[in-house]
Amino acid sequence: MAHFETEYQRLEASYSDSPPGEENLLMHVPEGTKSQWHHIENLDLFFQRIYNLHQKNGFTCMLLGEIFELVQLLFVVGFTVFLANCVDYDILFANKFVNRTDSSKVTLPDAFLPVDVCSARIRDNAFVMFVLTISGVFWLHRLIKFIYNVCCYWEIRSFYINALKMTMSELPYATWQEVQARIVEIQKEHQICIHKKELTELDIYHRILRFKNYMVAMVNKSLLPVRFRLPVLGEYVFYTRGLKYNFELIFFWGPGSLFENEWSLKPEYKRGGNRLELADRLASRILWIGIANLLLCPVILVWQILYAFFSYTEVIKREPGCLGARCWSLYGRCYLRHFNELDHELMSRLSKGYKASSKYMNCFLSPLLTVVAKNVAFFAGSLLAVLIALTIYDEDVLAVEHVLSSITLLGVCVTVCRSFIPDKNMVFCPEQLLRVILAHIHYMPDHWQGNAHRYETRDQFSQLFQYKAVFILEELLSPVVTPIILIFCLRRKSLEIIDFFRNFTVEVVGVGDTCSFAQMDIRQHGHPAWMSEGKTEASIYQQAEDGKTELSLMHFAITNPQWQPPQETTHFISQLKERVHREATGGPSDTHPLSLSESEPRSLIANILVGPSTLASVHFGRDGSLTNHAAAILGDGASALRSLSPVSNSLNLRSSFSVAHRSACHNSAMSKVMAGSGTDARTVSSGSSAWEGQFTSMVLSEYASTEMSIHALYMHELHKQQSRGELSRHTWHRQESDESSDSVPDEVRSEPHAHSRKFPRSHTFPTMVPSPSSIPTSASASACTGLSKEGASSHSNTQRRSSGPATDSLGVGVKVVRTARVPMGGWAEETPSALRHHETLPEESSEDEMPPHVHRVS
Repeated sequence: MAHFETEYQRLEASYSDSPPGEENLLMHVPEGTKSQWHHIENLDLFFQRIYNLHQKNGFTCMLLGEIFELVQLLFVVGFTVFLANCVDYDILFANKFVNRTDSSKVTLPDAFLPVDVCSARIRDNAFVMFVLTISGVFWLHRLIKFIYNVCCYWEIRSFYINALKMTMSELPYATWQEVQARIVEIQKEHQICIHKKELTELDIYHRILRFKNYMVAMVNKSLLPVRFRLPVLGEYVFYTRGLKYNFELIFFWGPGSLFENEWSLKPEYKRGGNRLELADRLASRILWIGIANLLLCPVILVWQILYAFFSYTEVIKREPGCLGARCWSLYGRCYLRHFNELDHELMSRLSKGYKASSKYMNCFLSPLLTVVAKNVAFFAGSLLAVLIALTIYDEDVLAVEHVLSSITLLGVCVTVCRSFIPDKNMVFCPEQLLRVILAHIHYMPDHWQGNAHRYETRDQFSQLFQYKAVFILEELLSPVVTPIILIFCLRRKSLEIIDFFRNFTVEVVGVGDTCSFAQMDIRQHGHPAWMSEGKTEASIYQQAEDGKTELSLMHFAITNPQWQPPQETTHFISQLKERVHREATGGPSDTHPLSLSESEPRSLIANILVGPSTLASVHFGRDGSLTNHAAAILGDGASALRSLSPVSNSLNLRSSFSVAHRSACHNSAMSKVMAGSGTDARTVSSGSSAWEGQFTSMVLSEYASTEMSIHALYMHELHKQQSRGELSRHTWHRQESDESSDSVPDEVRSEPHAHSRKFPRSHTFPTMVPSPSSIPTSASASACTGLSKEGASSHSNTQRRSSGPATDSLGVGVKVVRTARVPMGGWAEETPSALRHHETLPEESSEDEMPPHVHRVS
């Protein structure tokens, strides 16, 4: 077979960060005109602090929050040590009498030990002294960090007031899009970034989310997190805050990490010649960090238990059913996150899907468990009723030992049992609920659709949407499990991680090294099965899974309408929007992807579904034109949302989109107004009061969210139809192949790789096999999509990519085997085991033989 070489490819830039002719522009500003914020050295931290201060509602709220965190740490440690060493529990439990001259009752201070006795017990306990020493060092570290953050955020406060012209009292009521628009505008005046004349919305997102985009990409490519197959639970994903902290420590900012600073990957990780040496170095570093976690495990475990006890005990006592509630897991947030999606955007999207997700999970209550819960609740409730009745009759009953404890425990038991008893009026409609969930979370494995009623789908969805009690338990077990994962699991993936950062890192002018998936370039990372067929040149290894590139692009374009994407991307976005409109208005009602059944649950935003006439009477601006535009947008939002309502049949769908079509002229006028103003559409606040501006932003934001939900549903439906079509074609092709398989000689079928050599490889590389023309496979046509195009255009573009596994050096007789994703990540090869062979990689060569691995976007 042809020799596989990892050479550089010079690819076309996904977009131009600088205006034409200004790619290498270095701005010169006279000394007299330089501002305080001219040429900020670390723009990543600067933009992150701007975003954090906005999300924490101003400097004062952030300062109070930091102070209370320091006090909280002191309280947890001090109060725990006091309870363990300074309380006489025999007196507290009335097992020992107090020597008192009077006959008064025992008071709480009587149970406290004297100060000298308490201090002596603390000094004599070596473990307590060790915990206090570690806690003191950690608290001093937090105090120094707090003082440093106060100084840094005071500068950010001045930036808001003097540069952005926003006071701290206005900040909690301003949207992030408004803050971002002002940052883009002041770049022309203050030149906070001297490498570019103008900043774009994508530049700001790249700097805020540089490391998070890498984490999202690694989850998408199934590198993280580590999966286990447990005997009873089956496949299990363990991903906690402690494990995430260690991942970021290893990859991004810790000592010896892959990045030399906030914006630049170390040069040695951009070259492929020493990948094995770097993998060994990374594995050794992971081992030492795992050992450090193992040594600190007792202290961290004690802290986790105490913090959970002080945090959740009062909540559990007040609301015992809270542990039966659900929350989005940390893995779910990372799996469902778009590229270039800020924290508040993600949580807003997931919060909208919370109710539908809870209803879906409640559909799977066990009938057997329901019967048991009903009877246990009956017996516990009977005992509770008797004790309460006796207490009402005579309050001295409470003085009897364990009566109050029994009342509390029985109440908790009844509350927990009720959580397992379904509502008698609940209707089992998992498919419709899963459709509503998809409209908000935007990502879902293909095999879930049509199988929403199966327990396998429910179990896999529970990995994304887990019980609060499971979340707390995982966090408590994290100090014990994290060292095991680092030492025994993550070290095995060190070579794959090195290859990932080399192959998917690009250098953007004025931004630095970023994850190439964050470019949202359909041509380089699009998937043919997600409306990118004919537009992408990505190999199997380069494609983002689950339509992540296409959906992220649509989300970012809708969230930031002022963003100017490149021409190819603009064509993809406009084509998709036109197709949605055309299918909804002119296509047959039973064929287009947006046709829903009459049993569909309530739509996404019920308050707008009432109709635009109610809300159109609100005057959003000083003139009538803005009011008309707002009414038109509300009409579009209402018409789009009616397509998801239970009362909408096919005729309603077409008529609702006809309303949207009639108001298209108003939309275009609105977009022109917004483009001329330089402000985001959802940040228009031209009303006579702050409330009107906020209400306008809220309505426009909800409209954008609804628009994204409709596009996500449409793209998933098209993907499902296309997958079914490909499956039928592959089945027919496989039948023809079986008929002609007798003509294939046995020696051809079993011929080994005569010229292949074994080299260490990463599992993230595509698998290479010989491709005799007489052995057809169903994936042979689409496995090498775009490989020849990459080689043809490798010398005419301005972007340099790290050496990838799919290059034009592949021979004619070599093809990439298509792999299929297993549920929620992982890979499973579709080819027979006899044809599975690893590709050959070049032997370790010196770094001088390979050019510097830099992917530059100019």
